[in-house]
Amino acid sequence: MSEVKVLFTLMRKNIVAMVGFILVVAFFVIGIISPYILTRPEDAWGSTFNVSARYLPPSWEHPFGTDEFGRDMFNRVILGARFSLIIAVGVVGLALVLGVPIGLMAGYSGGRLGTILMRLTDMFLAFPPLLLAIALAATLGRGLANAIIALALSWWPWYARLVYVQVNTVKNMPYVDAARVLGLDSFTIMFRHILPNALTPVVIQASLDMGSAVLEAAGLSFLGIGVQPPTPEWGLLVSEGWQSINVAWWISFFPGLAIVTTVLGFNLLAEFAREFMDPRLRITMMAKRWFR
Repeated sequence: MSEVKVLFTLMRKNIVAMVGFILVVAFFVIGIISPYILTRPEDAWGSTFNVSARYLPPSWEHPFGTDEFGRDMFNRVILGARFSLIIAVGVVGLALVLGVPIGLMAGYSGGRLGTILMRLTDMFLAFPPLLLAIALAATLGRGLANAIIALALSWWPWYARLVYVQVNTVKNMPYVDAARVLGLDSFTIMFRHILPNALTPVVIQASLDMGSAVLEAAGLSFLGIGVQPPTPEWGLLVSEGWQSINVAWWISFFPGLAIVTTVLGFNLLAEFAREFMDPRLRITMMAKRWFR
């Protein structure tokens, strides 16, 4: 039985994992196709202003109500999934591109190079990630790309440290010594024999961080240093609705619900991934299935 088949077999028996999987898949699908399924694209992109439709409560015509400019909130929340998806993939992807090679080189090389790279990493780790992201975003200025860069620069040290610890364990394994004896170069040993066997905790952490990226990007937008209006990013929508929470609660509620649902989905799926990738926990999961 292949790894993928075992994965989905165990997932079907785990209701919590299935809920997380469905939420994450829904987030990705909606994020990808959202521009093509909008019923009011002008409202979604924030290019309209309808005084007569201001602050309309949820109804069949406007399932999530309207905002202070009369724009349909349902379409804005749907389109917001695309920007949140871009942020999640961009932040985690850039943090991995920066952190994994640094941790790999530091762990494998050791010595002076490893010490320098890890001290550089520790310098970034000395600052709370969100506080560092706020400082970087305020320095770079508002915008989607700047928010992604600010968050990635505050997160890459965690991946570097995680990979560093794993590589220090894996590089002493017999199969790595055998690769050295065969005369393989350091690049091949690092990327073909060490890195694939050190990625399990990195994959789990990346799964968790996808949801955290959405949440922290929303925090930056809420503070006014993230995405620029009228971009319908979920955090910015919550911020815009907060100013009129006593008049129109739905403006903040539905984007906030989208954030909570997305983060919950990633957390549930990451917990299942942690159990699946741990050989001891996987054996326990399979035993429960076969002897149930």
